Amino acid sequence: MVLEVEAEAEVNSLKRVFGLPTLVIYGVGDILGAGIYAVIGKIAGLSGALVWASFLTAMIVAAFTALSYAELGSRFPQSGGVACFVHRAFRIDWLSILVGWLMFCTCLVSMATLSKAFAGYLNAFLPTIPDWSVVLALFAALAFVNFRGMKESSALNIFCTSAEVLGLIIVIVVANLFLFGSGAGTNELAAVPNEQTIGWTAVVQGAALAFYAFIGFEDIVNVAEEVKNPERNVPKAILLALGIAGTIYIIIAWLAIQVITPSELAASNAPLLDVVRLAQPNFPQIIFTVIALFAVLNTALLNFVTASRLLFGMSREGLLPAWLGKLHSRRATPYRTLMVILPIAIFLALSGTLQFLAGTTATLILAMFCLVNLSLMVIKRREPITNGFNVPVFVPAIALLFNLILVAFASSESHILALVFTGIGILLILVRNAVTKKRLSNL
Repeated sequence: MVLEVEAEAEVNSLKRVFGLPTLVIYGVGDILGAGIYAVIGKIAGLSGALVWASFLTAMIVAAFTALSYAELGSRFPQSGGVACFVHRAFRIDWLSILVGWLMFCTCLVSMATLSKAFAGYLNAFLPTIPDWSVVLALFAALAFVNFRGMKESSALNIFCTSAEVLGLIIVIVVANLFLFGSGAGTNELAAVPNEQTIGWTAVVQGAALAFYAFIGFEDIVNVAEEVKNPERNVPKAILLALGIAGTIYIIIAWLAIQVITPSELAASNAPLLDVVRLAQPNFPQIIFTVIALFAVLNTALLNFVTASRLLFGMSREGLLPAWLGKLHSRRATPYRTLMVILPIAIFLALSGTLQFLAGTTATLILAMFCLVNLSLMVIKRREPITNGFNVPVFVPAIALLFNLILVAFASSESHILALVFTGIGILLILVRNAVTKKRLSNL
């Protein structure tokens, strides 16, 4: 009887496998890859030679919200993330469900974005493989790893993070050799001036898209139930991961436009591969292509993990059907969430462009961050704390203002799709409420 109870407890709770080092690696791996490998070219198309300033602006905005997440993650170390934070602040079920749905959509659109980037890098080396087959194969592999469990996902994350960091080191080294070595001045690109003068409006527009590159630090709170000593480790991991990734982004962005013109960087489907190829033509392209593929794969995997844990956490909170909150009897993973995630992510990947999907992801996440910062302001007023990680109330207020500014500078297409997702979420809530009401009336 005791063994049965223990076994039941085991399959209804997530395993704590993350210490601070692995959690920081998880966060850095989630942030890196998406922006610098996938959308740096599209950002250069907006802000030109000031692409590095767009990354810096986005990093500053992200830092304020990261501080809010750090306190919330310390206060409430559990799966569910933003949906649970909003629920604790406003105690309105429909709003929490809507927020959870939008955060879920953010993960799916991000996964679709990364699948396009994955296909772009693969097609740069193997142009005969159709994009749709690459997308399907990628999602099948991600679903298998996610089903196997967090231990396997974390191991793959560590490997892929090591690979993507190696790739960025390669970019830094070859770009510096180009600038200061024998290649400097011999490449025609070095003498090509920027095509146009870029103003700060364009920089902020670029920052609105560059914010996509910083998505990932918030995912750390979604695996808080799988973290050892989460009250201490979650805040530290959020801030360390964002600081490490942001510094790397700014360095890479500045170096990239020293090697290749912004317009050519913007036109590339494999931007960092083109930087390496032009800086050091003798460097084996296959090596960097494989590294870039692992980098993009890594972020897509972590988005997949976050989406599944988000649905699982909302189910545990009673905001979604209990069916989604069941764990696999042997793997202890929320395997039923995969049946919801895969069809939507594949549809998005096959129907949108990389810049459109990335812009929509950034718009959705900025809207979510507005609600997160509002939630922290409400919680701090209602439930003040004197110990633990605690930020001044002006931090979430400034973060809210910055997030609203970047939302205003996002593309109109991104606004439209974000509104479509919101409409679908409201419709699902109305259907859920109608079904619940009918069920209660039949009792």
